[in-house]
Amino acid sequence: PFLAPVPPQERDLFVTFLTPVRVIVAALRTAVVIVLTLVHFVLVHVIGFLCRPVLPLQDLISWLGTALLARLALYAIGFWWVPTELVVRKRGQLPENKWNPRAGDLIVSNWSSWIEVLWLAYQYNPLFVLPVANAPPALSSVKDVSSISYTPGRKTGTGSAAISSVDRVLSSPEVIRGFRQVSLLEMISSTGNTPSAPSSASLRSLEDIRRSARRPVVVFPECTTSNSRGLLRFADVFNGASIPAKGYNIFLMCVRYDPPTVLQPSLSHSIPNTTLNPLRHLFQVCTCLSPQSISIRQLPLSESPSSQLFMVNEVVPEPRSDMLAEVCAVLIARMGKMKRIGFGWEDKYAFLDFYRGRQ
Repeated sequence: PFLAPVPPQERDLFVTFLTPVRVIVAALRTAVVIVLTLVHFVLVHVIGFLCRPVLPLQDLISWLGTALLARLALYAIGFWWVPTELVVRKRGQLPENKWNPRAGDLIVSNWSSWIEVLWLAYQYNPLFVLPVANAPPALSSVKDVSSISYTPGRKTGTGSAAISSVDRVLSSPEVIRGFRQVSLLEMISSTGNTPSAPSSASLRSLEDIRRSARRPVVVFPECTTSNSRGLLRFADVFNGASIPAKGYNIFLMCVRYDPPTVLQPSLSHSIPNTTLNPLRHLFQVCTCLSPQSISIRQLPLSESPSSQLFMVNEVVPEPRSDMLAEVCAVLIARMGKMKRIGFGWEDKYAFLDFYRGRQ
């Protein structure tokens, strides 16, 4: 679930002919996005900081510098139109109105790329948080790739080749120590990374951030990105929050991307760059000459865990350490028709350590 999807290897003269054009278009698009990023930084972090004494003015500048510029960036990349689908779990229910998250509400989603971060910023101008946890211990039982052995089919008596692969060792979940409230730019640059280690900066619980927020709060319980082919294990990020939630609403959504093609690079960003992340992936995405597409499915508020009519035992029959995280994982997997896998961000940490060590 961590390797970037690759397109089929096909030799096409038309694709080769378009390569110089795609590079030029990608360079122009990337330059536009960089300019929009600089304008965003000046508006939000410079002018917005100077307007802190006047909160309504600061909120207006934050909206202009975030929501508006994020939409322009999506348009420059190729997302001319981003449709959303409201998924109803129970048959016979009438469709509801579109989402309208308010201050202090939670938006919970899977995480595959920085693109949905941009879309969320444009659509709802929310607050973003990143989890903080201790680095997981090294998995001593993980074998080297060279240890994969081949067993002929005749030896097994099945008539077909049997390949014994590396034993899949799942790490135990680490405790989430707290959260950091981050800016849009820091959230984008953190895409693909695993939770950072605790530092001298003060940590806050998700509930504390939510209560003091003047905007909706976005939470990615996977704590890192996948390649959009499966749903990672959700960390215990809600610290035993009650279900149904009281005093705030929980909005669930699922994001999926189409598999890459020869002319369409992968939109998921599971392996971060060590420097200027995700600039290289941005350039690759901008090489696509056709309009980009993204699948966003949302759950109606009446069927979310914050609905007072929500029945937990219909979704999760057995008790868990973090029932809200488990309920969100089940509902998001059903919405997106995604397979839940046992890997978590701890396994991603070990994978990145191994991946970068092989380079």
